[in-house]
Amino acid sequence: MKHILALDQGTTSSRAIVFDHAGSIVAVAQKEFPQIFPKPGWVEHDPRDIWSSQTGVAAEALTKANVPATDVAAIGITNQRETAVVWDRATGEPVCNAIVWQDRRTAGICDRLRARKLDRMIRRKTGLVVDAYFSATKVQWILENVKGARARAKAGELAFGTVDSWLVWNLTGGRVHVTDASNASRTMLFDIAKGEWDDELLKIFGVPRSMLPEVRSSSEVYGNTTLLGAAIPIAGIAGDQQSALFGQACTQPGMAKNTYGTGCFMLMNTGTKRITSRNNLLTTVAWRIAGRTEYALEGSIFIAGAVVQWLRDGLEFFRASADVEALAASVTDTGGVYLVPAFAGLGAPHWDQYARGTIVGLTRGTTKAHIARAALEAIALQTMDVLKAMEADAGIKLKELRVDGGASANNLLMQLQADLLGVPVIRPKVAETTALGAAYLAGLAVGFWKSRADIARQWQADKRFAPKMKTPERKRIAGEWERALGRAKAWEEA
Repeated sequence: MKHILALDQGTTSSRAIVFDHAGSIVAVAQKEFPQIFPKPGWVEHDPRDIWSSQTGVAAEALTKANVPATDVAAIGITNQRETAVVWDRATGEPVCNAIVWQDRRTAGICDRLRARKLDRMIRRKTGLVVDAYFSATKVQWILENVKGARARAKAGELAFGTVDSWLVWNLTGGRVHVTDASNASRTMLFDIAKGEWDDELLKIFGVPRSMLPEVRSSSEVYGNTTLLGAAIPIAGIAGDQQSALFGQACTQPGMAKNTYGTGCFMLMNTGTKRITSRNNLLTTVAWRIAGRTEYALEGSIFIAGAVVQWLRDGLEFFRASADVEALAASVTDTGGVYLVPAFAGLGAPHWDQYARGTIVGLTRGTTKAHIARAALEAIALQTMDVLKAMEADAGIKLKELRVDGGASANNLLMQLQADLLGVPVIRPKVAETTALGAAYLAGLAVGFWKSRADIARQWQADKRFAPKMKTPERKRIAGEWERALGRAKAWEEA
């Protein structure tokens, strides 16, 4: 068997990628699916859209690659994390739409948890800050607001899972209800030191244990699917950011990557050491392989590529997202404009769920090119804030930043990133590192790749961006950015 199929279920689209033994892409298929916004701050997906789009692209990728299912050694799954799906165990029907990680409806529940002084205990056990971002409050909301859901959950009739669980359940015809340690660590229901669901947390959020998937390793055979024409083992699962860390071969402590997708996610491998952040970062499970759990520090930025989508769709600045680079490059600086894209609050290291987006420094001379450049600069500046916090927590000065995700193709953004960080930014040859990480995890489980060392040797750089900006200019921009952040914070009243 010469190929691995990776299913990359993202926030705005489902992708499937066929990889060969060299870790090269053979074929890609992708399909966007609807985003549902029932109220301001609410974001939902129909789980059936997630499933149908993902199976559709899986079949399409194999067809494009001219690879029969019998030639696929294993399937790896990587997914948008924290998004909560609850479904009926008997029928497989969702009880309501999935509540997406970006959704802010449970901010009030988080406020009440903090008022009860439960945030420290939750942080100690889970490595997470109390925020509407994570799954626990989303499940709680579903059980409290969907008619009959609480009683059905108590009777053992309902299943909860993040998107990986939902896909595996459907791929195996409802026979397998699992997640991996990396996804479990994003729910706020999982003790990352003990590596298991926590009864105290389940009680706080009112989630019956019977709803939960079994937590397994990130690289093992969970079951087979026959939906693609032959029995294929499903053998790797990791949340998208942990998967990208693995795909970037950041398998040694101190190595870091940043993924530029809808949001921006920087992870630094800390090995078997759980570092408790003093700077508002998250401590998360990177992966569990062969009984060994490794951890990472993570900084989550809610809006990155999504700010470019907003310029495209909301303000109609350009037709295609890729056009932002030429528009932003048509001016030499932002003309003093700063854009804080806090459309869904601010993530790390600020964690302000009441912040809202703002543009400051506008003058009569401001053009859409200045605003476009300010949007790209904002992505790089948010990343700079996270890196500063990460270096302080880990006591490690970053030597280089490996980058991936859709917006990493933007050369201007990558140069701005190197300039504002003051360290080289390196883009790999295979930019689809999220899917590649899932492929590697699945391939390791079935012996397609022999070891992590084999995998690390496959990583190759495509382009290296060296910092060019002088230190005084970097400091000036960082100072102005700090002022702009102050205008955006706590904009909405609790």
